[in-house]
Amino acid sequence: MAAAGLIIAVSGTAHASACSQSYLPLPDSSCTPGSYNPDVTQSNIHSTICVSGWTDTVRPSTSYTNPLKAQGIIDYGYSDTNMSDYEEDHLVPLELGGAPRDPGNLWPEPHYGTKTAYTKDGTETKLKNAVCNGTITLSAARSAIKNNWTTALQVTGIG
Repeated sequence: MAAAGLIIAVSGTAHASACSQSYLPLPDSSCTPGSYNPDVTQSNIHSTICVSGWTDTVRPSTSYTNPLKAQGIIDYGYSDTNMSDYEEDHLVPLELGGAPRDPGNLWPEPHYGTKTAYTKDGTETKLKNAVCNGTITLSAARSAIKNNWTTALQVTGIG
């Protein structure tokens, strides 16, 4: 209950009381719809996401994300409640200008299964590289990963 109170105090809104695991390896879009950082646009990618180390400048601290992760594990009804078995992941990644602190862009993504947080990390990097070298637009990459990260490379034509 303390974690839920913290969520409300930090974000101003509470997560849905129950999120479905039936979409895994994707999040439940009613709980984690994804959102964008308005400070990242196609016109400024070479001074934001395409700069090495830029995500470190916007990544929220674990003191912010760990309470969200704990509540998310409860909300998603995961039977494994070991926090280290999950990554509090940005659905729209920071590498593509995802909103850093919006709880609607964060969810506890399992490290177990066939398509995991680690798999998604590789997809994120490939999409960012394609955006930064001009192969695809930022909008196309964001839309593809937000809709279904497991097919994002194919949808954008880079996988």
